[in-house]
This record gives sequence, structure tokens and C-alpha cells, in this order.
Amino acid sequence: MSIEYALVAASFLLLVSIVTSKVSSRLGIPALLLFLVVGMLAGSEGLGGIYFDDPLLAQFLGVASLAFILFSGGLDTQIDDIRPVLRQGIALATIGVFLTATLVAVVAYTALDFSLEESLLFGAIISSTDAAAVFAVLRGKNVGLKGRLKPLLELESGSNDPMAIFLTVGMITLIEHADRPVLSLVPMFVQQMALGALFGVLIGHGITGLINRLRLEYDGLYSVVTIAAVMLAYGATTVLGGNGFLAVYLAGVVSGNRTFIHKRSLKNFHEGLAWLMQIVMFLTLGLLVFPSELVPVIPEGLLVSIFLMVIARPLAVFVTLARTRLSWQQKTFIAWVGLRGAAPIILATFPLVAGLARADAIFNLVFFIVLTSVLVQGTSLTPVARWLGVDTPAPPRRAYPIELIPGAGVKNDLVEIVIPDHSPVAGLRLVDIQLPHDTLVVLIGRDDDLVIPSGATALEAGDTVLVLAEKDSLPQVRATLCGVDAAA
Repeated sequence: MSIEYALVAASFLLLVSIVTSKVSSRLGIPALLLFLVVGMLAGSEGLGGIYFDDPLLAQFLGVASLAFILFSGGLDTQIDDIRPVLRQGIALATIGVFLTATLVAVVAYTALDFSLEESLLFGAIISSTDAAAVFAVLRGKNVGLKGRLKPLLELESGSNDPMAIFLTVGMITLIEHADRPVLSLVPMFVQQMALGALFGVLIGHGITGLINRLRLEYDGLYSVVTIAAVMLAYGATTVLGGNGFLAVYLAGVVSGNRTFIHKRSLKNFHEGLAWLMQIVMFLTLGLLVFPSELVPVIPEGLLVSIFLMVIARPLAVFVTLARTRLSWQQKTFIAWVGLRGAAPIILATFPLVAGLARADAIFNLVFFIVLTSVLVQGTSLTPVARWLGVDTPAPPRRAYPIELIPGAGVKNDLVEIVIPDHSPVAGLRLVDIQLPHDTLVVLIGRDDDLVIPSGATALEAGDTVLVLAEKDSLPQVRATLCGVDAAA
């Protein structure tokens, strides 16, 4: 195929994927499912007739894409939001993943023609979740989640891939080196997580400091700097024996919670780049699979899918969160939200690249389970959330005509604060509200309008207030407007 035809085919697939993402939000179907279907239709057994059978290239594209997706997710993660659920999120991302992998390995060893090592590998591959698909569906249906469910699920999905990757790589190592003891994975785990956390924090601090000091003549180059930071975080950490995905995610979290110039535009850039990476990744994985090879694994795939959705994931969630104050409705929803997504399919290419004996069977089973999970769980999220009573109307995302571009050392920040129904300031004029002296209410979003405030403007419940204030004063501002204790 010539370069021109390849570019035409790539552009066509991208445009089709973008259109299907619009359709997916209206139908309540996760976009990743439609991206996979587009890739399968474009493959050698589909309408496109594109032959693709290169697991190594698919793994490379998948790993690179996942790194940029995790960095973008980290940029959007606010430490103030996840701090109250930090213990639960880390527990789900580690203990929860381990329990899920173990339970799936038991059923695989019992019911499938897998050895013990292959069963443990299969369980590790399928153990992580993809909450990005969940929130895409909920946003499409204008559904939010009550309490701390949203930050908890975001934290789990952003941080559980490193554990699944460690288990997968560890099991492949044990299979390839049969004389190596299982306990050798313990120091390997400590090393990977410690180095991943260390390099992630260091690179997150380093990249924001560098951006603030470079003073580049062309604003577009700042996005190139952050791209280089993602590649450095993953590549250098992995080469030095750490977990590159953990480093990338933490680098994003650290960067997103610090002040640097062009922060909003860079976050928007990485959000768009993450979508591009998702499309490329799912299209590639869709091209890699041969649909005819999925048919023979349907009985085994359905067995494992049902076990995973009904027993393994719920049991892992309820055991992990047993000592928390979450209600059974919240735990049940967390269990049902355990969608399998891109990460398991990418991890399923690892045995293919390693040349393991049952690699093809594992890949086809994982692919089928992901399809089943997305079809069943993904399409039922909204009714399940409403049935359990954990849903709430999603706050609208507004586009404001102004943007704060802080320089190095600037102490001010521009934030959105939603006035809740119980707020003591609802109905009060701005002049009557005791806000810190260094605070300015810039704009008020009310229904579909933007209100330019004055001292006589009265706030209403449901208003989205755009506030400019010093960072040290923001807790007091939130406490005043939301009616909560500033120390909470």
C-alpha cells in the first residue's frame, strides 16, 4: 500500500471513529466498543480487508497510547478530591486487583484447559478496570454520581493498571524461568512501585518547573515539552527497573496540582491527544484480532465473563472495602463498574510477543471477555446507578470566555465552585457575603446563561461561580460558598 492510500485509510478510520463516539454517547454504549468494532470491520476478515498480524507493533502502540492516556487522566485528578478516598482507591488498585486475578485464575484452572501458571497469567491480564468508558457513558446520559464515588472510581482506574502489569510481567517471567521462586516477585514488586512513585513525583515537579522557566518564544512548543516528559517518565523508569505506567500517572497528578503557564491549554491538548491515542489503540487492537477465532472461545469466554462480573469483581470489592463506611449500594455499584477495557487487551499481547504456548488462546479469550463486559456492564450503567440510588444530575461543563495564564510564582488561581442546595449563601447578595478580601467573583454560570456579577447580584442554588482568589484563601472561599467547615 502506498503512503497516500495509507493516509487516506487512516484518516477515514479516524473520522469514522469520531462519528461513532458521538453515536455511542447517545445510545449509552462505551465508545471503546465501537472503536474496536470499527477496527474489526476494517481488518482482513471485515469490509476493509486490511491484514494486520503484528503483536509487537500492536503492543508498542498500545503501551505508548496507554502512557499518554494515564498522563492525561493524572492531569485531571485533583488531590483535594481524591484525598478522602485515597486509602480505598489504593486498596482497590492493589488488593482488589490481586483478589480479582486470583479468583479468575481459580476458575480458569478448574474449568479451562490451562496450567496453573497459565491460569495465574490469564487472571493477571484480565484484572484491571477501565473507568474512562464508564464516565463517557454517564456524561452522555447526563448522569453524575453521589458522594465520593466518582473520585474513587477515577483513582482506582488510573492507578490499577500498574498492579495488573506487574502481575502479568511477573507471571511471564516465572513461566519463562521455571526455576525462579515465586517469592522473587516480592522484591520485584517493591522495586517497581517504589521507583515508579519516586520518578513520577520527581518528573512531575521537574516538568512544571521547567515549563515555568523556559520562556519559549513559541507557545506551541510547551506541548512538545510535556510529550517529551511523558516519554521520559515511562521510558526511563522502565529501563531503571520501575513501573513506567505508575510514573506516568503520578507525573500527571503532580503536574495537574501545581501552577504552570498555559496549564489550561496544555490540559486541553492532552485531553485531545488522549482521545487520539484511544482511537489508535482500539483500532489497532481491533485489526489485530481475527473474528473467526473468537467463535470457538464463546462458551469459555461466557463462563469467565459471568464469573468475573457476578462473583470475582463483587467479592474483591466487598472484601477490600469491608472496613469502609460505604453503603452496600455504593459497593455494589463499584463492583458493577468493573469494566474491562484497553489495558487487558494490551496485556494480552505480552504473551504473544513472548511466544508462550497458549498465547493465542489467552488473547482471544481476553478480547471476548472485554467485548462482553462492555456490552453488558457498559450499556447497563445508567439504570443500575438509578436502581441503586447513587446517581445525581451531572453538572454542566461550561466554556468561559476568559482564562487565567499564571506565570511562575503567581499565588492566584481561577476555580469553579457550584453553589449546593443547602448553601447558606443561596439567596444572598455578593455584597452581603463575607469572602476573603483577596477574592473576586468573576462570572456566574446560571442555567444556560453567564451572569456578569455586581455587588447586588444574588447567588442561587445551582449557580456555578468562577472565583479568582489566592490559593491559601480557597479553602475558606469554598467553606463560605458551600456551607462546609474549611478544615473538612
